[in-house]
Amino acid sequence: MMDVSGPTLTQTEETQLAKPSIGGVILFSRNFESINQVKQLISSIRAVNPNILISVDHEGGRVQRFKEGFTHLPAMSKLGELYDKKPKKAIKYACSCGFILAYELLEIDVDFSFAPVLDMDYGNSSVIGDRAFHSNPDAIIKLAQALIKGMHRAGMKCVGKHFPGHGYVSLDSHIDLPVDERPAKEIYQDMATFKGLVDEGLDAVMPAHVIYSKVDDKPAGFSNVWIQDILKSQLGFDGVVFSDDLSMQGALFIENIKDRVKISLDSGCDMVLICNHPEMLLEVIDQDWGSNEKLQSMQGNRRYKSDKITHLQHLETIKSLL
Repeated sequence: MMDVSGPTLTQTEETQLAKPSIGGVILFSRNFESINQVKQLISSIRAVNPNILISVDHEGGRVQRFKEGFTHLPAMSKLGELYDKKPKKAIKYACSCGFILAYELLEIDVDFSFAPVLDMDYGNSSVIGDRAFHSNPDAIIKLAQALIKGMHRAGMKCVGKHFPGHGYVSLDSHIDLPVDERPAKEIYQDMATFKGLVDEGLDAVMPAHVIYSKVDDKPAGFSNVWIQDILKSQLGFDGVVFSDDLSMQGALFIENIKDRVKISLDSGCDMVLICNHPEMLLEVIDQDWGSNEKLQSMQGNRRYKSDKITHLQHLETIKSLL
């Protein structure tokens, strides 16, 4: 999965998008000027590669790439705060947030968002912080399940992140390689949020660029132990696994980008992301990395003719949070 540099495609990007190794595009704020413009950008991407997956980080709060013309969803921590007072209402609101998130992206032909965040909020991590629903795993499971239910109703698959949990470490894996030195038992408690959703609609997972030193000496996204032994074998997860961005500092644990891609795929990732570093993309784009039919399950699906009415109903539900 690659990114693109601006609001329209360059000739180089058109050439790259046609390469067999490219299966997805992730969009950022720099790719958005207006709804009409981004729809044209997406149409031009699909004209080059009709089967490509188009994604975005669109969680709500401070992580929402598209603003004008979109409902600015609350940070998920607001749902957690409401849950402590009125749990039934918070669950209803979470479902509405999920529907709105998915509906508005599907309307412009984005397949999926990298959401929800399933990390626990320990108050340590500025990069996670209010992106997390709660500090209690049971509350996270219930709120995330409701959000996912809303996304599914609109026709969008979900991606839970950052497995097995990024909320405890204070360092930001975009600029550092965090090491979580807690005993394995404590880390497995964090993982409960993922375990609780494996059979409740969790379509895809993104591992963290964090080393959990009492479990393995590799970051989770490069670890057979975490992806194959724990996520797939122990938890029984059989959905899609996306790497986090392989250009992040937390991924520089492996120096060479070709090795990064290979080890990530060999460890169990179905698709790897390379963003904001076109020079890294150039090093790997012409290699044959194989194909993966499982990824097509992440394509967006417009299911209901009554979407627009339902969308307005969900907006009315959560207007006190907006």
